Amino acid sequence: MDIRQPIHPEHANQMDTAALRSNFLIDTVFRPGKIVLTYTHIDRVIAGGCMPASDPVTLGDGGVTGTDFFLERRELGVINVGAPGVISLDGQDYDIDEREALYVGCGIRKVEFRSRDSSKPAKYYINSTPAHQSLPAKKITREMASPEKLGDAESCNSRTIYKYLVPDVVETCQLLMGLTELERGSIWNTMPCHTHERRMEIYFYFDMSEDNVVFHMLGRPDETRHIVVRNEQGVISPSWSIHSGVGTASYSFIWGMAGENQVFSDMDFVDMTDLK
Repeated sequence: MDIRQPIHPEHANQMDTAALRSNFLIDTVFRPGKIVLTYTHIDRVIAGGCMPASDPVTLGDGGVTGTDFFLERRELGVINVGAPGVISLDGQDYDIDEREALYVGCGIRKVEFRSRDSSKPAKYYINSTPAHQSLPAKKITREMASPEKLGDAESCNSRTIYKYLVPDVVETCQLLMGLTELERGSIWNTMPCHTHERRMEIYFYFDMSEDNVVFHMLGRPDETRHIVVRNEQGVISPSWSIHSGVGTASYSFIWGMAGENQVFSDMDFVDMTDLK
């Protein structure tokens, strides 16, 4: 597991491109037949992916978390961005198709990921946060996700937000997750931008061709920086940082949040005139 430390905003101001990427970019999320995880000490969130091939892949033990098993004191959210698959929780199977999600409460000892067809593997994007109680597992289909349309074509940010792990859909301890799809011809996300003093966020970008990129904006509103992000890469966003992006073509992304509350609209909006 890759370990990332918290970064003070004044420290981030002094970073060059290589330092920004090594601290905030999750450059590898999927490896065939493996689970790849990144642990950030910002709210102790774990993010990563699992891409099972011909054999099932099991979530590791609790060694990295100092517990007897991984989910002893953690909850887990999974969204499949690949082909159909199956996730087994202590022997109970859940069929998870593309763009379907699964919430897993703490206390589950064995989490096993499978692809239905090894030639067309599932790609499970994973977020995990500390949890204070055990809550029931729940599968969330795309139809169950709470959709919200935002933006317009004139400002190049027409998009639909599908809220999978939010209080209206499933009860969690603190983890929030959702998937945003930009319409063809739209390239901006989360602009005008905001920060959230009360929680952190991680973005995972996908649905991009090899020759397209997203310029992910980060930093304090008056000290902005950018990271060039390619398909199936993620960015860690501290509470003090904006998190917006502009692509060379339309794309999709998954957002995951952890922190003090689960109020989706709890944002500190930044006026466009204050951006620098």
